[in-house]
Amino acid sequence: MWKGALFQLSSTENPEENLEIISKMINIAAAKNVDFIALPETANCISNSKTHQDKVLQVEEEDITLASLIKAAKNKSLNILVGSLALKHNKSGDELINRSFFIDTSGRILAKYDKLHMFDANVSYSETYNESSRFVAGEKAIVVSTDIGKFGLSICYDIRFPHLYRDLSKRGAQILTVPSAFTVPTGKAHWEILLRARAIENGAFVIAPAQTGTHNFSNGGHRKTYGHSMAVDPWGTVLVNATSSVNSLSYFSCDLSKVTAVRSKLPSLTHDCKYSYE
Repeated sequence: MWKGALFQLSSTENPEENLEIISKMINIAAAKNVDFIALPETANCISNSKTHQDKVLQVEEEDITLASLIKAAKNKSLNILVGSLALKHNKSGDELINRSFFIDTSGRILAKYDKLHMFDANVSYSETYNESSRFVAGEKAIVVSTDIGKFGLSICYDIRFPHLYRDLSKRGAQILTVPSAFTVPTGKAHWEILLRARAIENGAFVIAPAQTGTHNFSNGGHRKTYGHSMAVDPWGTVLVNATSSVNSLSYFSCDLSKVTAVRSKLPSLTHDCKYSYE
């Protein structure tokens, strides 16, 4: 059994400011002797301004948040899920990527995952998103073997595509990660239901650190995210359902024998069948 911490952030447009908060929270979590910490989506920067993104975002090799987290993982002997970072796809900066990282206790990056499904949605008359206009979608699903289990990586909007999690689980994933920056309307309606469904369908732990609060932008705009970071066990039992509190920590324990037990009781992963339509 190992102990984990969910980071619930309210990231700003300023990567340095966000990193200062994250670093303080890592110290607090490490003092609790956790084995694993999980950050939400776009932990380094949330912005809707292309001009600002061009100014502050970096390529992976030059990103200050990633460099600091690699160092923290090694110094604090932590496994770190970097939920995702907004990064420049290349030096030109015309395109961005939304990339998740798994860093082990030696500071090695064991896996990288680029968000597969772009959030292009009309949530309401006043809330529209077109992620694909700036971000490049990933092409590969990722299962990573670590000292604390096999993780299937995903990001936010991916949660609406159950076949992805089925495939990850069939390839050995015991823990499914869903770092997010969910909108408030969709969060209220769907967040917990979707996370619990993915856990129950696959007999897997689901770990979902989230952004929360109001994110104000330098161009006068803003965005609100739902929060309510969650951890769910393979039976669908909610281990953590945080409030919308800003820059907060929630703790949970993960016993992988529960995965084996649930998948033995309900071996649905072995019961998928082929069918046709008339």
